[in-house]
Amino acid sequence: MSVSLQPILSVRDLTVRFGGIVALDSVSFDVADGQIVGLIGPNGAGKTTLFNCLSRLYTPQCGDVRFRGRSLLGLPAHRIADLGIGRTFQNRTRSDFLSNALRLPWVGREEAEIRERARELLAFLDLTAVAEHPAVGLPFGTLKRVELARALANTPALLLVDEPAGGLNHEEVGALAALLRTIRERRGVTILLVEHHMGLVMQISDNVVVLDFGRKIAEGRPAEVQRDPEVIRAYLGVDETAEARR
Repeated sequence: MSVSLQPILSVRDLTVRFGGIVALDSVSFDVADGQIVGLIGPNGAGKTTLFNCLSRLYTPQCGDVRFRGRSLLGLPAHRIADLGIGRTFQNRTRSDFLSNALRLPWVGREEAEIRERARELLAFLDLTAVAEHPAVGLPFGTLKRVELARALANTPALLLVDEPAGGLNHEEVGALAALLRTIRERRGVTILLVEHHMGLVMQISDNVVVLDFGRKIAEGRPAEVQRDPEVIRAYLGVDETAEARR
């Protein structure tokens, strides 16, 4: 899949304060259409706060978030899925109570379309065998794919993926990496990924943004970010250059 140079998402000088705590401090970066971008940082770096701004759960004190050139900050949270941003399942259709009660013809067509889209997603994510099974009791790796299916249900252009590798074993993480690439390649979905599993992030990301204490401390290709002294210091608490001189 070709990657456009035009950003599908632009974060500009995003600042969020909770009382005297600065959760995000003038954070800026772009996500190009067709990219997989990893958003990483130690615990408390501001990653979840940023995701909540993108989902319109939080409103920043300063800055802007633009999706396909349009600011998101004036929109309510329930409009975000309609624009083409997926994070959690949106149980929404065009039908209303009266239309359903009267069984108007277009309601049946819409339900058929939704069922067909659901079947296609289940097949795509290898979930057909558990389609009739309650989510409770499914293996953890399978539940992760169910979460992805729910996020993809509205056919988003941008998918916000939050800690998908948590609790997975090595083999499952490898399968997840392949699946995220497939979602990008076959469904044309741009992915912004928050993840603590560095192996996964560095393996699949086109670009990596690093936060620490609410500030962006690095951005670039995975290999560049891994060598960045500020990133090493944030994760290891040491100055690698100083250590090497000892």
